Amino acid sequence: MTTTVRLASCDLPTAYGQFQLHAFGSETGPEEVLAAVHRPQPAGQQNPLVRIHSACATGDLLGSLKCDCGPQLATSLRMIGATDYGILLYMLCHEGRGIGLAAKIRAYTFMDQGYDTVAANAAVGAPTDARDYRPAASVLAWLGVTSARLATNNPHKIDALRTAGITVDRVPLSGFVTSDNRDYLGQKDTLLGHLNSSGAAALS
Repeated sequence: MTTTVRLASCDLPTAYGQFQLHAFGSETGPEEVLAAVHRPQPAGQQNPLVRIHSACATGDLLGSLKCDCGPQLATSLRMIGATDYGILLYMLCHEGRGIGLAAKIRAYTFMDQGYDTVAANAAVGAPTDARDYRPAASVLAWLGVTSARLATNNPHKIDALRTAGITVDRVPLSGFVTSDNRDYLGQKDTLLGHLNSSGAAALS
């Protein structure tokens, strides 16, 4: 894997609060990660609230009800904006669990025919999950983060940060189940090992 470096930075006022926005990627490749940092770390302060969010054009931009990505992003930004120190990492190369937008749309056509999310990816010749979280860990290291409260239901994100030496406490996300995404969220739990994405019971 190429080294992840900061490519650009700016201040960014948003509806969720004031952020510092950083673009990270390789020196020779595309941008990989946007890091939106709310109230940058005071000296000695650690354990920010962090959300590692995989890009989802259909959910984040178009409000798709096939997934829970849009509501998770909005909820995470509200939570980060309400905390003293928080970071959103937006993973630009993670569309469709890393298979790309066109492949995801093709997989959706199979899901509409009754395929589960794993079988649909296989039907278009794509892996179940091609995401790499090492760039996210590299960005957190650049930001000086050694411990984090991670807003996620995905144990693979937790494992990736812990492998990188970051101490992680999980903050569950729930309440995004609709009649349109119920089956998909259940498949994320049963087939992909997610932690109660389907919201079967509230987690404390």
